[in-house]
Amino acid sequence: MRRGVQVYHIVKSGETLYSISLDYRIPYDMLLSANPTVNPDTIVVGQPIYIPGLPPKESIPYSIYVYLKEKRLLLIHDGKLMKTYPIAVGKMLSSTPPGNYVIVNRQPDPGGPFGEMWLSLSKYHYGIHGTNNPSSIGKAVSMGCIRMYNKDVLELSSLVPNGTGVYILPHK
Repeated sequence: MRRGVQVYHIVKSGETLYSISLDYRIPYDMLLSANPTVNPDTIVVGQPIYIPGLPPKESIPYSIYVYLKEKRLLLIHDGKLMKTYPIAVGKMLSSTPPGNYVIVNRQPDPGGPFGEMWLSLSKYHYGIHGTNNPSSIGKAVSMGCIRMYNKDVLELSSLVPNGTGVYILPHK
């Protein structure tokens, strides 16, 4: 939801102000301060929560579509397909969650199996990242994240800013 140049998260079932702070990687106290009229004990489904520090995704010319069945990530620029990337997705017991998210932050060289770049999604514990196992690309093997070849995630991260919309769909 967009009001002026501010970004709002619309509360979904089961969410708390604390879980929203985790999803957007914002300190809880900062989120509470940014929403002074919100009672953290009584947020309700459909309620808008202001997310400080993110540009509205509508102001960004890029968007990302992830098609789980096809194991493809599509980069869209100004409504036109710019590039398609092969990806790995979550395995059956830790599937990649379909939904609409935004990139909330990034970490170069995150270490471990995450390759050369991590792009955090607005769902805690999930992101788009590189890999130290390139043979996994094209398969359903991750713990739910979206894996890319390191060169691809570096290219993607150089193009898309934080706030970019990421739309994860079961299939095309």
